This record gives sequence, C-alpha cells and structure tokens, in this order.
Amino acid sequence: MAQICVLVARVMLCSLPACSLPRNLPKSQSLENKEIVRLLRQMKRTPLHSCLKDSRDFKLPWKRANITQNQTAPGPCCYHQMLQQISQVFSTEHSHAAWDNTSLHKLLSSLDHSQDQLEQTEEGNLDCPFWGTAVREYFQAIHLYLKEKEYSPCAWEIVREETKKRLSFMKHPKWKA
Repeated sequence: MAQICVLVARVMLCSLPACSLPRNLPKSQSLENKEIVRLLRQMKRTPLHSCLKDSRDFKLPWKRANITQNQTAPGPCCYHQMLQQISQVFSTEHSHAAWDNTSLHKLLSSLDHSQDQLEQTEEGNLDCPFWGTAVREYFQAIHLYLKEKEYSPCAWEIVREETKKRLSFMKHPKWKA
C-alpha cells in the first residue's frame, strides 16, 4: 500500500506544469543551484506520501496565456527574485520551528551566496517588473498556504518539495524561458 501511495505522489508531482522560469543558468549559478536543491533534499523530514491530503497545485502566474513577447524570457532577474522569495519563506520564525537549525542555516547561507554571486555577475541588471511581480504572486500563494495549514509539518514538506522541484528545472549554460 505504501508503494502505491508513493507512486501516486510521484505521478501527481510530475503532472504539475513544468516551471517556465529560466531553465539554463551560467555555470557558477548552476553549481550553486544544485547545492540549494541538494540542501532542500536533505531537509526532508516527513514522508511525502503521508502528506498527499495537503498537496496543492500552486498556480504558476508566469504560465498565463496573455504573456507578451517582451515578457517571455525571464532570465537572471526572475531567478534572482525567486531566490529572494525562497529566502523569505525559509527565514521566517515558523520555518525555524519546523526545520533543523543547522540544515536551515546552510540553506539560507547558500541562498544568500547565490544571490550575491548573481548580483555581481549581472552588475545590477536584475530589474524585471513583470517577472518580479509574477514570482512574488507565486510565493504569496505559498505563504498563504502555509498559514492556512497552520505551518504543519506536511505543509512545510509540500513547500520544500515544491521549491526543490522548481529549482531542479534550471540548468546550464544559457538562459532560456
């Protein structure tokens, strides 16, 4: 029975729309991104199959049909905004209560380092009003979800998995929507 639940969970997660954020990162960012994903993977505390009742499809605001041609290539600015929002989610008081402090500190340090590196690489060219708003809307839904679920272990597990999944779609060597 447990194997069936795990299989259903994997099918559900894989059937969600793929993230349209940048799929390709500069090599240094790609390595840092892999490190963030690895840290998120290590933070797993609750078996995902036990949290199926809490799963949610966080609507991706950047998958709208009305996106104009100028808005189709989010690039580094969108990734930077995503890193900032992930930091905000995992640096809350509720997050510190939910996760092992050592693992959480490593994740937050890695996120900060990755943001700093991106800022240096892009030399302040990280302004993208449309994509910034879209990413903030997406993470606002995550914050609301956690609050609705009263920051339960399953809610945190769903958010951890969602975050890991979105970052896993990003690869090297070019930015591409």
